[in-house]
This record gives sequence, C-alpha cells and structure tokens, in this order.
Amino acid sequence: MVSQRLAPFGTSVFAEMTALANEKGAINLSQGFPDFDGPDAIFEAAQKAMRVGENQYPRSRGHVSLVRAVAESRERLYGLAFDPLTEVVVFSGATEGICSSMLGLLNPGDEVVLFEPAYDSYGPCAAMAGATARYVTLRFPDFAFDESALRAAVTPRTRLIVLNTPHNPTGKVFTREELSTIARVAQEHDLVVLADEVYEHLVFDAAVHVPIATLPGMRERTLTLSSTGKTFSLTGWKVGWGCGPKHLVDAAQAAHQFVTYATATPLQVAMAFALREFRGPYLEKFRAEYLERRDFLVSALRDAGFVVAVPKGTYFVLADFSALHPGDDMAFARWLVTEHGVAAIPPGSFYAADRTEPRRLARFAFCKRMETLKRAAERLRKVRA
Repeated sequence: MVSQRLAPFGTSVFAEMTALANEKGAINLSQGFPDFDGPDAIFEAAQKAMRVGENQYPRSRGHVSLVRAVAESRERLYGLAFDPLTEVVVFSGATEGICSSMLGLLNPGDEVVLFEPAYDSYGPCAAMAGATARYVTLRFPDFAFDESALRAAVTPRTRLIVLNTPHNPTGKVFTREELSTIARVAQEHDLVVLADEVYEHLVFDAAVHVPIATLPGMRERTLTLSSTGKTFSLTGWKVGWGCGPKHLVDAAQAAHQFVTYATATPLQVAMAFALREFRGPYLEKFRAEYLERRDFLVSALRDAGFVVAVPKGTYFVLADFSALHPGDDMAFARWLVTEHGVAAIPPGSFYAADRTEPRRLARFAFCKRMETLKRAAERLRKVRA
C-alpha cells in the first residue's frame, strides 16, 4: 500500500522507459546516464582508499577530504567562500540532497514554487514534507518565464523556490536577468532558494552558468546542490553535496542524518581526488565532447522530422514530434521504442500545472558514445519514412 502523499506520482518514468528499452533491445536515449565510464584515475583513487582503510562510516556531513575539496572548488570557480565543516554537506547523490533539503526546510502546509517541466523528484519530495507545489510553466521552444507568472505563484504560505539551472529536461540555462528576477522575488518575500546545479559544467554556445548564490543578497538564502555523477560520468556512485549558510545546511543535515546518515566512504575520498585533479583542461574537453554529441543528435532529430529546441546546457534535448505521430507523448515514446528501437522519455511526468504542454514532446539524452548516437540516428531516419 502506497501512502496517500506518494500515490499520485506512480512509478518513475525513468524506470519504466529503461525497462521497456531493455525488453525491446532498444538504444536507450531515455534515462540520463552515460554508456561510458569516467577517468580511470578516479577508480584507482577509490581502490586505494579501500586498501588504506577508508571503509567505515565517515562523518555524517561528509568526509573531511571531500567537504574541503568542495569548498575549494566553489571558491575557485565562483568566488563563493564556504566553511567546509559547517557550510557543506555530502549526500548520496543530489536527488537525496533534494529530498533531505525539503524534509529539513519545509513544514506541513508550506508551499514550494517549481518551474515546470520539473525533474520528477521535486513534487514527490515536497509531498513527503507535507508541502504543496505551485508551478511556473516554461514553454517550448524558448522556455522563458516572466516575473508576473512567478509572482502569481507566490503566496503567504510559500517557503521555498526550487531553481534548476542548467535545466533538466529543457536544456535551458537561466540568464542573469532571469536569476535577478528570482532573487528579487525571494528577497521581497523572505524565501529560500534551493538551487539544483548538477549540470553546472555542461553549458554550450554563449550560455554562462551563473550560480544564483553569487547575486547580491542571495548567499544567505540559497542552498546549492551539485553532484559528481554528471561531471565525472559516474552516476551510479551517487555522490552529491550541498553548500550554503550554516542554518540551511543544518536543516538539510537534520534530515540527511536519518535518511542515509552518510555516503560511501571510499567513493567520497575518490571524488575529493577528482575535484582536485580534474579541473580546467578536463572540463574544457568534457564540454567540447558533449557539444559534439549535442550537435550530432540535434541534426539527427531534425533530419528525422522533429522540431528541436536546441539546448544551451545539460545533456538533454526536447523535441516536438507532432509531425511524425498523432498520439500523445506516452503513446509516441512507446511507439518509438517498439517500432524503431529508440527509447526516449515522455515528459508528461515533468508537468503538473499544464499537462497539455508536453503532449507533443519527447526528451532525448545525448550522454552516450558517438557510436551509440550514430546507431540511434540510423534508426531515427526511418521514423520520417
């Protein structure tokens, strides 16, 4: 029996589409995990940590080596100074960070503002905290929002704004002007911002990732989440973190200590090594390789007859399939994987306020080897036919 709070959300669409892809032997462009591994040196660092005895519980807030590496990277990249022992907390992935942060920051009856399409854990996590989600819809193809829409979503019960930039699933990178609007609303209404920035290193073209915590007046009201899984192609390691003022980190830690208590010790040590060693040149190559993948998949989708919103960040593409199939997003996704052997995500589960918006859309992931994307392109060419 599923609780009343979680019953409306059903089964994760990621699990459903990956299972269908496996059943049909399809090329899986649905769930956002690479089909390749990160640098060997990180594996060696984890093995070394195991051999030298880093195998017991670390401190719940995070292994000292990792929280220090996180604090150092935040200051080096963004000029944000955090005390590693009191203003950084390590989670078992950013998704656990989202859950623990909401459980720690929200009370029953509070409200949370989400930009939809929203990563599918945001709504359930708010529900687990007894809070209600209110939505601002970002619309295909530019996914812009205006200040009046955001202000209309804020009520006297609002406690938290969740900001995801670069944004999954749209690939939108919020501009400095948009961030300033969010910051202005947050300060006027004394709101906390939970900033999900796991794709911080995946930005393309002229887009620039600006952490909202760097804006005037926002460091003290922002809890920023990020992760090593996306940056180092090790999503299964589930090592993420949060940075912010002590009172917000303490709130997230209050839940984290009872949700997972701590994250795998040798993996934390290895990720501390990764943050120190894989910096400028690695990140430049990382972005260049993903830009090549993005451009290839965008071209393949267009050739197949899709209308594509070219992403400025992340490793996802939203595309309009309405010229190719008469059904809704779920019907199309099932048809595509069954008839053409390519799995995509139907984005309907990312929407709550306007369920008509995603009916013509599909989300494709390009965090795959070029060989995989080329095989997918061959199959997609048959869709138009």
